[in-house]
Amino acid sequence: MTSVCASPSCGKDTESNLKCPVCLKENVNSVFCDQTCFRSSWSHHKAIHKGDDGSEDYNPFPTFGYSGNVKPHYPLTPRRSIPKHIKLPDYAKTGKPISEIKNDRIGKILVYTPKNIEKIRKVAILAREILDAGAAAVKPGITTDEIDAIVHKECLKRNCYPSPLNYYNFPKSVCTSVNEVICHGIPDKRPLEDGDIVNIDVSIFYLGFHADLNETYYVGDKAKANPDIVRLVETTRESLDLAIKAVKPGIAFRELGNIIEKHATENGVSVVKTYCGHGTGEYFHCQPNVPHYARNKAVGIAKPGMVFTIEPMLNLGSYRDMSWPDNWTSATQDGKFSAQFEHMLLVTETGVEVLSARTETSPGGPVDRI
Repeated sequence: MTSVCASPSCGKDTESNLKCPVCLKENVNSVFCDQTCFRSSWSHHKAIHKGDDGSEDYNPFPTFGYSGNVKPHYPLTPRRSIPKHIKLPDYAKTGKPISEIKNDRIGKILVYTPKNIEKIRKVAILAREILDAGAAAVKPGITTDEIDAIVHKECLKRNCYPSPLNYYNFPKSVCTSVNEVICHGIPDKRPLEDGDIVNIDVSIFYLGFHADLNETYYVGDKAKANPDIVRLVETTRESLDLAIKAVKPGIAFRELGNIIEKHATENGVSVVKTYCGHGTGEYFHCQPNVPHYARNKAVGIAKPGMVFTIEPMLNLGSYRDMSWPDNWTSATQDGKFSAQFEHMLLVTETGVEVLSARTETSPGGPVDRI
């Protein structure tokens, strides 16, 4: 019987019967091509096992100094499968985006043809539908892993590949970042609580192109009743909108950070400097880099046919970030809340088109400040 190798750096079809002994005890079906695949993937694979004491829900890094109240809730669910008919990006089985890495050496900002722009536009519309489906499930009690399952299912329904899955071995199909988590949060078993905020970052691959967008959502009513949280979330939303309004042919990408930081400073929040917006389309991430802070030195001038994201991350406290031991999750150093919004943009002859625009039925949306 043919199975898919459970190693995130393999993913090939195999007729091997080599199974993880821990998974066998827990009735989890994980098959590996050989001992090499099993051993090389152990650091990632063990995340789906119960705790050493047999606990169903545990913190895998108990001695780590988390900055806030959010902590990982393992075990993770096994990697979700992809049907054979869905077209894969080049990293889907190896974890390494070789074409993206090669393109980074060139550093050229792509200008897309009208034919490719039409494809990118279609992919962005699907990504919006998928994000909206995940966002519609946000409520107290749902886990971020359940949101991941929804996003994964919605991708497959549309014959799309969830771009984060196995990108540099990321284990899930979407990033979910709660409260003080800035970005790249791994969906897990932690239930969302009334008073939380959660960012859902959806990226998909379809028709040979990627689309990328995200929004931050209030969980329950407590967060909407907290003036500081509302100030943070709405300032982040507004800073993105202000930056988008400035996009047109001829603007330097470095100017967008000045707009964002000015609005952030006026509203008493800080701008994360570690992460930036980026080109997307043929590659998941590529040039241009679009920093969100003032007086940056980003290279490039916007031209018609360019496609890129702006995705400011603003914090209630310090702009400084820290990384969890999972090598993905980025959180604020002081444990204070962080929010993010991202749109995918096309530079037109006269201005900008928001490819990932909200629709009349999109969940979430702005709320009045308190």
